[in-house]
Amino acid sequence: MDTNEKKLGVISKILLFIAGSFLVISLFYPIWRIELDAPQYPEGLALTIHANKMGGQVDIINGLNHYIGMKTLHADEFVEFTVLPYIISAYAFACLLVVIINQRKALYALLGAFILFGIVAMVDFWRWEYNYGHNLDPNAAIIVPGMAYQPPLIGFKQLLNFGAYSIPDIGGWLFVASGILMSLAVFLEYKKHRKMKLNTNVNLALLPFFLMGLTSCDVTKPEPIKLNSDHCDNCGMTIANPKFAAELFTKKGRAYKFDDISCMINYKADNAEKADGASYYVADFLGDNSLIAAETAVYIMGENVKSPMGGNIAAFSNKESSQTYAIDFAAEYTSWSNISK
Repeated sequence: MDTNEKKLGVISKILLFIAGSFLVISLFYPIWRIELDAPQYPEGLALTIHANKMGGQVDIINGLNHYIGMKTLHADEFVEFTVLPYIISAYAFACLLVVIINQRKALYALLGAFILFGIVAMVDFWRWEYNYGHNLDPNAAIIVPGMAYQPPLIGFKQLLNFGAYSIPDIGGWLFVASGILMSLAVFLEYKKHRKMKLNTNVNLALLPFFLMGLTSCDVTKPEPIKLNSDHCDNCGMTIANPKFAAELFTKKGRAYKFDDISCMINYKADNAEKADGASYYVADFLGDNSLIAAETAVYIMGENVKSPMGGNIAAFSNKESSQTYAIDFAAEYTSWSNISK
């Protein structure tokens, strides 16, 4: 085989250089963050994890955790904070070294080692969360039998009255982007090696969908409301009537449920930060505890509608299905833009 065929293309070298730069930059930003929110902390609490330290409201979180027997967090107790900056720097240097070596096999080895490191890092993070949430002080002031407080590896989890949300931070997304760029370089080199005759425009058109598939998840689908079990996040009442329920679904993937559309509107007005970028759902008055998008629903409003908390608003999936009820209740039609102000 021609030696030149084993060498990296210009685009692959550029991608590797950018990937290495992202890794260097990631050292100066938080890699991961765990956010906690509860009624007594409306602004929320955040724990940020850097390559070499922890940030955020660590002291406040340690104070809260003391009551339930969780260990306090101290950066000097984690060997990861000592070695991680060197590991990330080594991978950044490896990206540059592969460009200098200019061999396809070196690129393949780099990507394999990078993926392996990512897996090991996530397993280590999960192990830390497990020990942190399960190894509790038996003499703690608050003990809930059978309760563990392991934060989610990624996504949302309810821990007593605290909602815990775990997601990569800026440094983590830079780390992910580096892996994507390495993967793209491997793809380009593999395509060149196999002499694949693909149209360049088609590749570029598909690339955004490829990246979206790696980094996105379905966070806009509402959670089913459990009747006679879930409680309204605004008034605290048990949600029992499926005809008037509603749900606010934040951009972070947290669902807030309500027994009345008016409760969701009031909660939205009082919690602007959570409502920012959120999706809204309302129960179909004729549906079997089914939720529909608030923006597309048809609404009738009147004192005869009789919703649980006096909002007196009913939602329908279309105008035809609402007409009989609008007449029977002597109700007027309104819109989401009017009631959500």
